[in-house]
Amino acid sequence: MVAKTVNYTPEMTAALIEAYKAAPEKATVEAFAAKFGKNVKSIVAKLSREGVYKKAEYVTKAGEKPVDKETFATRIGERLGLDEASASSLAKANKHALAAIAAFIDAADKPEVFDVE
Repeated sequence: MVAKTVNYTPEMTAALIEAYKAAPEKATVEAFAAKFGKNVKSIVAKLSREGVYKKAEYVTKAGEKPVDKETFATRIGERLGLDEASASSLAKANKHALAAIAAFIDAADKPEVFDVE
């Protein structure tokens, strides 16, 4: 019987988890990849299997979570009373146009405030 090669020893795994929990940054992953002679993907995969690594959430340049076209299309469809098929066809439109339409509809529902002197 052929002995199985251990990719990560229990000690390596414990050290990796402890260090990552203390500083969950890309630099930590890269440092451990160099220290253990592994590639970054291997370290990330190990941390993921151990339930420690969490993928960084993508944010826009403005620091906001991006909204997909389907969300805009659904929101517009609901506000305009469109059936599901019509609303889903909106998702084929340009994302910036959908965002502008959704913002316009939202703004139309807000009462305007006028300064009275």
